[in-house]
Amino acid sequence: MKKYIAACLSAAMILALAGCSKEDSKTDATTTTAEATTEATTEATTEATESETEASESETEATESEAAGDVMTYADYAAADLDTEVTIEAYVQAKQSWWEDKATVYLQDEDGAYFCYEMACSEDDYAKLVDGQKIRVNGFKSEWSGEVEIVDATFEIVDGNWTATPVDVTDLLGTDELVEKQNQLVSFTGMTVEASKDADGNEVAFLYKWDGSGNEGDDLYFNVSINGETYTFTVESYLCDKDSDVYKTVSGLKVGDTVDMEGFLYWYEGVNPHITNVTVK
Repeated sequence: MKKYIAACLSAAMILALAGCSKEDSKTDATTTTAEATTEATTEATTEATESETEASESETEATESEAAGDVMTYADYAAADLDTEVTIEAYVQAKQSWWEDKATVYLQDEDGAYFCYEMACSEDDYAKLVDGQKIRVNGFKSEWSGEVEIVDATFEIVDGNWTATPVDVTDLLGTDELVEKQNQLVSFTGMTVEASKDADGNEVAFLYKWDGSGNEGDDLYFNVSINGETYTFTVESYLCDKDSDVYKTVSGLKVGDTVDMEGFLYWYEGVNPHITNVTVK
């Protein structure tokens, strides 16, 4: 009888242990499944949030890019139609003038040059436009008497600094290729000062204003020749005033002097360089 009871008790214990083992397995499985589900949900949420953030940043960058306009190469700018909107990046080579929050500046990059006429600019920002400073300009390509320029423009300072080296274009005078260098910093060598006639008909080496009707402080106009052809060059008084070295040098020229010159290849009804440096040989 005792053996029978003991056997029954042993069987009951075995069944009880088996039940506990099954319950424990169920609990472990449920816990593992819950943890896996939570982890998957968290990862999916994180990935979705990161994706949304990246998309938002991309949209913001695209919007900013559209607002600024695509920056053109010089070739793109040269090919653009007149009166179309343009955006360029280039380096300040000289400041011609500032007046009533408008600045006129000469810009250049490694491929070409630009003339920005009366660009919106505060006096404080004008002081930041030092030689070599890179800026981004947005405006409209225009033309006035042959001079291609950017008008109605705004600008912002960007990182970068570069200054141009004058390119000798003496041999291009009188050729169609010369206009391709428009607004660049250029040089002319071995040219001869020719006579101009003042308002009284006298032969002189230079004129105040184009017709000789001006006074000291006005633009200087003077004729120079090479290979039998004569050209009119200018000292722009806003760019180089009466106290500048070049203004004083041109004021002292004599007919027959041989000169080397540097300046910006401005255009007015033909080549009309704005000279910034003259050396008498």
